[in-house]
Amino acid sequence: MILHTSVYGEGHPVIFLHTGLQTGETDFVYQRKQLQETYKVVLPDLRGHGKSMIEELDIHSYFEDTANDLLETMLHLNIQQAHIVGCSLGALVGLVFAKRFPDYVKSLTLSGIMPQKPVNWNELRKADMAMQYGILENVEAVQYFNSIHQSDWKDFLRKSIEQDWYPFHETETVEELRCRTLLIVGEEKEHELLGTTLYPKQNEKIRIAVVPYAGHLVHSEQPVIYTKILELFLNESR
Repeated sequence: MILHTSVYGEGHPVIFLHTGLQTGETDFVYQRKQLQETYKVVLPDLRGHGKSMIEELDIHSYFEDTANDLLETMLHLNIQQAHIVGCSLGALVGLVFAKRFPDYVKSLTLSGIMPQKPVNWNELRKADMAMQYGILENVEAVQYFNSIHQSDWKDFLRKSIEQDWYPFHETETVEELRCRTLLIVGEEKEHELLGTTLYPKQNEKIRIAVVPYAGHLVHSEQPVIYTKILELFLNESR
């Protein structure tokens, strides 16, 4: 499917892949405003988010399906190669896309991912499930997500709660990546920091940045630092 996509600016394309329950327009806002003066900033809504509606969402094939969506969307927009930037859900999509379709990736920037399954994974999932169920019971949160999604975001959330779908088989190795890759990690996320030592041993093209006073959503928690690092990396990757 072709993803609903907003485009700003001119230049070499930078595709931002948003986090779960956000959209192309509501995430990476600071980065879009900074980069659209020198790059073509491309903001797709991932399947099941925003205006990228789908009748039946299969959570187990989500990353494969959405990587295929992204390729179809790039071809529709006549984009032959792009810098791919993603966080959390978007980073997982970006990682799978770069592995499956390397010729279309100029560079890859990832944040908010876990390279290995933590030993306390079941405890972490229980905490996440409690938080996610809390969203469904919060009237203001429901109103907000209803306002930014035409898709059935509740269906996506419920399926992600009920099924253990994190693709550790994809995140545990980056050996096959052919593009220059930047991993940006917030210092507060122990399980994500593991990638700073694991990934460079697997692939010499991996660059690492650890951002202080930040956690999972480093691009929104420390937008200025994140964007400066990203711009340096993009300039190197031209």
